[in-house]
Amino acid sequence: MTEPLLRMSGVDFAYQPRQPVFTGVELAVLPGQRLAVVGPNGGGKTTLFRLAVGALAPDAGRIEVAGSLVRRTRSGLLELRQRVQLVLQDPDDQLFSASVRQDVSFGPVNLGLDPGQVRQRCDEALAALQVTALADRPTHLLSYGQRKRVAIAGAVALRPELLILDEPTAGLDPAGVEALLRTLDDLHAAGTTILVSTHDVDLAFRWADEVVVVAGGGVRRVPTTEALADPDLLAAARLTPAWAPLVHRLIDRLPHLSRARPRSAAELAALLATTEEGAV
Repeated sequence: MTEPLLRMSGVDFAYQPRQPVFTGVELAVLPGQRLAVVGPNGGGKTTLFRLAVGALAPDAGRIEVAGSLVRRTRSGLLELRQRVQLVLQDPDDQLFSASVRQDVSFGPVNLGLDPGQVRQRCDEALAALQVTALADRPTHLLSYGQRKRVAIAGAVALRPELLILDEPTAGLDPAGVEALLRTLDDLHAAGTTILVSTHDVDLAFRWADEVVVVAGGGVRRVPTTEALADPDLLAAARLTPAWAPLVHRLIDRLPHLSRARPRSAAELAALLATTEEGAV
């Protein structure tokens, strides 16, 4: 059986006594997965991510990465951040260097790599996020979408096995969302396990393999079709149902379309185009 890349076992956490954010959390992320984390504002998505990268310590339970207990010592966190990287929702929380190249190079430099290795990792990360042309630009002159990509490039430069993105599509226009999702697909295809939080249940349905629902002090991991069409589960997370699973239910009533499972509006449009002359 494949060893989880990230495992949380019986994790409790509270910022204030007797006000738990999480109680008894169980979560396993396997290598190569694409997981979406959904839940209400203030429900604990960002807290879950900060626990995963050692920024917060659990009050009880264990957090393991690649089978090793997360150690919040200097050496332990250095080792952890070579395996797991978190990119926060607001890129300005992470960008601080004068230029894009300096910012993306920061992590590799602090690993003690030689200049040639630092430049190689920086160039690869800039190319992966399609921001090579911005390498010498001051970070404060970038657009919001560009700053998002540069923040992710800084994480990618460390070549993490697990990339965690907190609301990566928030604030982006539709074209920016599509471009970012294509980039995440490329990173995943190259071997990176990806965990994202989002309020967009339709995006979660079409992009993720499975969904982690954060609500009521716990997490529940379920297949996308089950999670994003379950009104009770979504009501607990203060979310609305995804449209695609509902369309699938309708399609199931049409025998000649019963195998069709469009996951996006584009796929649905293509399906309709093929049936325009049929007896739908």
